[in-house]
Amino acid sequence: MTLERLGTLTAERGIDRSELLDPGELAARTALPLRTVRALLRGEAPPEDTVNERVRARIHALASAHLERTGQRMSDLVGSISRELGVSAYWARQVCSGQKVPSVELLHGLVGFFRVEGGEAFFTAPADEAVNRVLMPVVAALQRTSDRAEASGDPLAAAGLSGYGDVRGVALRKAGRLPPERWKVLNATLEALLELDEREGER
Repeated sequence: MTLERLGTLTAERGIDRSELLDPGELAARTALPLRTVRALLRGEAPPEDTVNERVRARIHALASAHLERTGQRMSDLVGSISRELGVSAYWARQVCSGQKVPSVELLHGLVGFFRVEGGEAFFTAPADEAVNRVLMPVVAALQRTSDRAEASGDPLAAAGLSGYGDVRGVALRKAGRLPPERWKVLNATLEALLELDEREGER
């Protein structure tokens, strides 16, 4: 499991795992309840549910987050989905409120509408798999960072900043007194964000 691998990597390198994992952010990126994410991070099993329950709950979570982020009303969101995906406003409202399970075609459309990662599996995967999907780039970045740091012995080189002369590079170099474990945390986070940006740019 990805969480186990992350625990091993952080323990081996003396990094506090909590510095890499924000339960609130994980909940937002997976459309999972915060209590479920916290339970998974504690190594507990997620609550049992069905695929239909997952789909309804995650669409409702995404709809709620969209309304909070944009300040729109539910009628605005429903209207946008109705127009873009070619479904009735009534059906779109039922789906967004978590009352109805969408058809496969509508679920596919919602992947694009909400710009979620992982396709339809974003809505259907069990909670532990959903969290693993988000954490995999962090684990991969942490592994690469550690390998480079061990090879070079230079945290700036490990972060890929040698010879980096723009404003961001200067700012990061001013933080050169950070202890090695802090550099590892910083670089792992940056690499994960860059990978996410690359994936979004490929869509």
